Amino acid sequence: MAKDLSRDNKAEDILRAISRGEISPMYLLMGEEPYYSDIICEEIVKNALTPSERDFNLITIYGSDTSAVKIIEYARRYPMMAPRQVVIVREAQMIDDIKELEFYFKNPFPSTVLVISLTGKSLDKRGTLYKTALEKATVLDSVKLKEYQLLSWIEGYVAKHGKKIETDAAVMLSEHCGVELRKVVKELDKLITHLSEREAVITTLNVEENTGISREYNAFELVRAVFCRDSLKAQKIAAHFGKYSKQYPNVLTFAALFSQFSKLLRYHAVTMGGKRLGRGELLKATGTWESALSELESAAGKYPLARCMEVISIIRRYDSMSKSGARGEASDGELLMELVFRIIHQGPTTLATLG
Repeated sequence: MAKDLSRDNKAEDILRAISRGEISPMYLLMGEEPYYSDIICEEIVKNALTPSERDFNLITIYGSDTSAVKIIEYARRYPMMAPRQVVIVREAQMIDDIKELEFYFKNPFPSTVLVISLTGKSLDKRGTLYKTALEKATVLDSVKLKEYQLLSWIEGYVAKHGKKIETDAAVMLSEHCGVELRKVVKELDKLITHLSEREAVITTLNVEENTGISREYNAFELVRAVFCRDSLKAQKIAAHFGKYSKQYPNVLTFAALFSQFSKLLRYHAVTMGGKRLGRGELLKATGTWESALSELESAAGKYPLARCMEVISIIRRYDSMSKSGARGEASDGELLMELVFRIIHQGPTTLATLG
């Protein structure tokens, strides 16, 4: 994993400790990426309680339905016919009086494993509750992966299951799922399950057959065609998107185009004046992955800095038009096809000239 994923590596450290039976009396799980909190909670339950003990000694409550006082009451109960109980509080960011948990954190009950899990949020690190948790509990503050880190994460996850994945297949998944690891893992687990014992590599065909993502018609292929200024292919994909607009909504397609041209703009910015950066620096600066960086480098010659800025402006304009009456009677497909035409062919056009 990349060096700046140290916080996520800490999640791996926590999981390894739990698997060895080294279970803390308290966990504070928070941050932008909820995936790690989910799997840590699963491992705590798996390792702290036997299946027969879980009926009476596993308590799961939600922040919107409880208070700090009630949580402390649960945590100070004695386990039933077991050496300990596990109390998991999910979506703890919804607890109004969460600061009151500091009193319990200072003096935890020895036979309780208390897990406080915030979804997509973190405690105020200036507050005394967080500082007390750092002293007394196991704390994870999980950050979201950057786009340029996602491919290596996917490859690593698949490798842990004894398989490999083609780069293009990983790209298809990353484009479809984004950096939401819950969604990525769900799709990867599905793919791994469907592979036969003799199959060692997840291919683009596997992705297409098991996830509903088309190898030919997806936002990644549209961007690739636009970057290459392959008008025929780009218009073919745009027409397909227009025909099946519910499956390929313009809002997502526009967002994909905007995202990639924004990366191209960052590439121009960091290479302006002939500045030379290493591959790692370029990946981080542009927020992309290795194979896509080569496409950015190629696209930079086809869309110089000034033109790249014009394209971003055009995408914004069409996104605004799609959400307002400014589109007139144009369908989603017609709007997208005109946008693609205007990006690839520098001169302005109108829907009338497309027909």
